[in-house]
Amino acid sequence: MANPETPKISYWHLWTGHDGSTHQTRCELTNFDWQSMGGKAASQWNNHLLSGENSLLFCVLPVGWNGDWHENPKPQWLSVLSGRWFVESTDGTRVEMGPGDLAFGGDQNAKPDAQGRVGHRSGTVGDEPCTILIVQLDPKIWAGAKPGDFK
Repeated sequence: MANPETPKISYWHLWTGHDGSTHQTRCELTNFDWQSMGGKAASQWNNHLLSGENSLLFCVLPVGWNGDWHENPKPQWLSVLSGRWFVESTDGTRVEMGPGDLAFGGDQNAKPDAQGRVGHRSGTVGDEPCTILIVQLDPKIWAGAKPGDFK
């Protein structure tokens, strides 16, 4: 098989600005290598984004679930498997995500705004639970990651 065009994967990056307010920026993963996973497997596009100590968990948010203003407990990648949910940052940006959407939660070190809101709020959208796969990263390394830190 010929080497096809290098892929890009879009994701939402929730991050904290210098003043402690939170924002969401659309970013892309672009650092893919054309390689085999080993053995006789054909080549594919791989982005070896992270290695080291990480945690993997699955969450099921029930219908009507509301996560009022809070920070992500650790820097974390989130991928919606089923259902829909929203994330709203203190700058007023609200993003709704569904199956296949990818996001990075990096709003650690957020500070309360004039209304006392800190980090983000999130909740389910619609009439079905939202299932999310989460990979939590080492906060000593990844807390404070900004848009563009991941390629």
